[in-house]
Amino acid sequence: MTNPLFTFLVQGSSPTPYKVKFTKAGSNISAFCTCPAGLNGQYCKHRFRILDGDSTGIISNNLEDVKTVASWMTGSDIEMPIKRMKELELNLKKIEAELSIIKKQVSKAMRD
Repeated sequence: MTNPLFTFLVQGSSPTPYKVKFTKAGSNISAFCTCPAGLNGQYCKHRFRILDGDSTGIISNNLEDVKTVASWMTGSDIEMPIKRMKELELNLKKIEAELSIIKKQVSKAMRD
């Protein structure tokens, strides 16, 4: 039995669309993108959007396949790390907002 493979064309910042490929073998999900970040093995928003079920930027005629790929997350090897990443991103936003408030208070207090 072959592993499922989905390829999406995503319009990013480059005039040439990026190719984003997903495969699944058991609980392992592999995802590759031809954007500069993806090619360097870094965080790539194109892969994460599709895993979230977001079809933003997809120009290929397989938008329905986004739902299938997103459904792979449950029970996958990347489900828990991605959940933790999202929690940390939310915490970071809260900390940044609080830090901004404190910086303004300190700046105001120093003008007395």
